Amino acid sequence: MLDGLRQFIADIVAPDAQVDRMFDDNDYRLAATALLVHVISLDGEPTVVEKRKLHGLIESRFKLDPGTADRLIASAMRVEGEAVDLYRFTSVIMRSVNEEGRLRIVEMMWELVFADGQVSEFEDNVVWRAADLLGISSRDRLDLKHRVAQRQAALPKGPWGPADAAI
Repeated sequence: MLDGLRQFIADIVAPDAQVDRMFDDNDYRLAATALLVHVISLDGEPTVVEKRKLHGLIESRFKLDPGTADRLIASAMRVEGEAVDLYRFTSVIMRSVNEEGRLRIVEMMWELVFADGQVSEFEDNVVWRAADLLGISSRDRLDLKHRVAQRQAALPKGPWGPADAAI
């Protein structure tokens, strides 16, 4: 009972601490989301389309409600800003996620790269480095890239960008 009271007071005093407890540094979802945040931040401020695509991917792939997805993205933005390299995130994913799951994470990265309709060399390079650290072969990485590009090309164009209709 005393622990419950302490927790209640801690939540009132520092509500952000609850977010940190929900997704700790060993949670593969936090690591994957931090990689995704990194990808959409490479070419400057993320666009509205990229932000909505990120949110949609987090909700659907991790089966989270919108509020929990918001908290995960906020936590990921914080840890991504503190990171010095991709290894911090890929090592967590490697310990927790099988190859099929790692392929899905690389696919999510490509979905975000293509969300704004343009692929920069920086985005391509980061996906290549992350995929390599995740043990994904060059062949699989390129297959995923082409598959996502084909899906993206088949989408109708929305008023805010090429991927807007997919959101």
